[in-house]
Amino acid sequence: MGLAELARRVGMLLRRRRFDRDLAEEMRLHLDLRAADARAAGVPPDEADAAARRRFGNATVLREESRDAWGWRWLEDLGKDARYGLRGMARNPGFTLVAVLAFALGIGANTAIVSVVAGVLLRPLPYADPDRLVTILHGGTGPTAAANIYAWRAQCASFEALGAAEAWAPNLAGLGIDQPEKLPALRVTPDVLPLLGVPPALGRTFVDEEGLPGKEHVIVLGWDLWQQRFGGDPHILDRSVVLDGVSYAVIGVMPRGFKFAPFWVTTAQAWAPLVLGPKAGDFHWSTLRPFARLKPGVSVAAARAEMAAVTARLEQAFPGTNRNLEIVPLEEKVVGQIRPALLVLLGAVGFVLLVACANVAHMLLARAQARQREIVVRTALGAGRGRLVRQLLTESLMLALLGGGAGVVLGVWGVDLLRALEPVDVPRVANVSVDATILATMAGVSILCGVGFGLVPALRATAVDLSSSLKESARGATEGARQGRLRGLLVVSQFALALPLLVGAGLMIRSFAALQAIDPGFDSEGVLTLQVSLAGTSQVKAGRPETFYPELVRRVEALPGVASASAINHLPLAGDMWGIGFTVEGEPTPADGDSEVATYRAVLPGYFRTMGIPILRGRDISPADDARAPHVVVINQKLADEHWPRGDAVGKRISGGMDQETFTIVGVVKDARQHDWAEKLRGEIYVSVAQARRYLDNPGGPFAYMTLVVRTVGDPAALAGSVRAAVRDLDPAVSVSSVSTMTSVVARATSRPRFYLTLLGAFAGLALLLAAVGVYGVMSYAVSRRRQEIGIRMALGATRGDVLRLVVKGGLGLALVGVAVGLVGAAGLARLMAGLLYGVTPADPPTLVGVAFVLLAVAVLASVVPARRATRIDPMTALRTD
Repeated sequence: MGLAELARRVGMLLRRRRFDRDLAEEMRLHLDLRAADARAAGVPPDEADAAARRRFGNATVLREESRDAWGWRWLEDLGKDARYGLRGMARNPGFTLVAVLAFALGIGANTAIVSVVAGVLLRPLPYADPDRLVTILHGGTGPTAAANIYAWRAQCASFEALGAAEAWAPNLAGLGIDQPEKLPALRVTPDVLPLLGVPPALGRTFVDEEGLPGKEHVIVLGWDLWQQRFGGDPHILDRSVVLDGVSYAVIGVMPRGFKFAPFWVTTAQAWAPLVLGPKAGDFHWSTLRPFARLKPGVSVAAARAEMAAVTARLEQAFPGTNRNLEIVPLEEKVVGQIRPALLVLLGAVGFVLLVACANVAHMLLARAQARQREIVVRTALGAGRGRLVRQLLTESLMLALLGGGAGVVLGVWGVDLLRALEPVDVPRVANVSVDATILATMAGVSILCGVGFGLVPALRATAVDLSSSLKESARGATEGARQGRLRGLLVVSQFALALPLLVGAGLMIRSFAALQAIDPGFDSEGVLTLQVSLAGTSQVKAGRPETFYPELVRRVEALPGVASASAINHLPLAGDMWGIGFTVEGEPTPADGDSEVATYRAVLPGYFRTMGIPILRGRDISPADDARAPHVVVINQKLADEHWPRGDAVGKRISGGMDQETFTIVGVVKDARQHDWAEKLRGEIYVSVAQARRYLDNPGGPFAYMTLVVRTVGDPAALAGSVRAAVRDLDPAVSVSSVSTMTSVVARATSRPRFYLTLLGAFAGLALLLAAVGVYGVMSYAVSRRRQEIGIRMALGATRGDVLRLVVKGGLGLALVGVAVGLVGAAGLARLMAGLLYGVTPADPPTLVGVAFVLLAVAVLASVVPARRATRIDPMTALRTD
């Protein structure tokens, strides 16, 4: 009788004895209970015992049916599997820790990014029926004029409501506020807040009459402003606040978390009625952002078709006022630009999770191989293959749940880290959280992955030929070829998945380097910036700004540590970008609405020197360029090249502005970045503040503030307090806000690509680490299983160099196959990333070659350690058999 047959019979005998013992015990209990019930009913003892035996003669069947009906057997067996798995995990803490950590890293990365995707892309906007909300913009970005709002309301039947908003930055005072502060706010037509369908937490919103001229000034506050500046006063509705020196009655407070507008002036914390009446016939002063709600059943396509017909008629009547208008769903406007990047990141973390699963699958396969003797013996004792597969799957699920739990914790930390990165261009990221839906999703993913990475090792481990396996176990045979191929396939898949991530990170590095190499046109080092607003102060009287700003600059320049100071209406990269239509003297006069538009800047003397912008030809704006002097401008190189490519622009004349004033060009300066770091440069016109009548005659609204720029000889941030004090000494009613260094402004301008680079780089590094661990594990295990082979080779004369090359060649071969397969995925990912890149093509050869080299180098390094261990094998020891 062979060893296998003996083991089988012993197992059958043990199972039968255990079954008979359990059956006898259960029959005794049933019989005793039924007999006791019969005796209690008055049946004689002998008859009661006999009836119980007749009724429960087939006690085995009833016992099995009862247990199966309630699932007790399944639960008992599952509990046994879990307890056995826990004991096995406790006996191998190193294996358990590495497997749980590898899977936790994958789940953690996915938890963080899935939370961001769900919070930014999938969560609907917090308004009623947000899919019916749209915005109407010139070219998808530009504002419109008041006359258009009236015309669209009258002629478009697709809208249930249509209103408009205008940016507003008043100075907030009153109610115990000592120092006036600039408040981000909006003026809105009375129908804007109601069309959102969000009721206020306190009070009410506006009624139609409050949008008419001459009505009482009222205001609706945001929740955060109400809490932080007014202590959540429940009687706030009976009080007033002072904005720009005007008293506003508080009529409502919006609920916690309310944000409007969601893509523009997103920090607004107060809303006042916008009076359009005086601008009803103005088709040219475009400062309004329209918002509308579609009627039920009206599609965006239908609204676009109707709007196209309406705007065509308006454009014919008023040229240049209704061109390139787009109706954009509000949600698309909020997340449209960020969606491709987040989907790329979601795909990236999916790759990381697959790499982690392949790593854990390899570890389980190696552990199952090490447990081959146990599996063979249990099979010989009668355990079915299904029973063994269930045991191994239970263990893999336990690993997955432990790793998933740890990964969720890492994911929560990851979400906090994403917020700390402050990606200013990623909407709604501040509200991202790991909620119950994310937790349930990650639990499901963990279970699915647990089955996924545990099933193949379980099936492989239990597919044994009992007789041959017992013989091989007795003599310590090496692993089969199928196991080796499967392990190699897992490593190949890890490299194939890691390569696209590394290519994506490499492309982002190259793109970010190209962005960093952009010349901003100014020197950002050592420059302090802050906004100074005259709104609501005595300085707004006609002519006062003309003396206030130069006096403020003189006082700031007198401070210790200040090299120079000046001011501009909108700081490059950090403020609005106004346009001014102009015509060039001597060139054909364009048709109405066809004037070329340049970026409009109003500056004080010394601005170019303070910002480090070189004057290429001509001169700077000077103090003599006041309201009484001929009007002059300085233009940038881009505008000079477009209109005077072969001559000198200095001395030439242009006409522009609403009043078509004539300006003489007195200087040409180097091109500077304007609104966006990577955008195409535009023509730019700098005028003297002293000749900008809107800043002098009626400095209200957007004309009430300037941005002070201060070049220092030391740390600019250290002088912020002194500059604030200088402003306060000149006029304590003037507010100071948006204090920052110019280097911080530049950093914020490049925050989005830096955000993508950080995440993709982290995911790629994680995938590379897991792939390296996979190669190391495969090579180490292969060496341990080939000890006899290596011993024979060395006994037959193989040198240590031969053994080293043999092992490294195996790891390098797996990496080469993985790289070849991964190049296909890398090409697809790179094409998806095309919109995120700057200065580099998706199929960038240096990136592809560099990433492939890195992966192969990692494979070699991961193979060297087990290879060196293989060279130290003693041939005599390796040739011994157990």
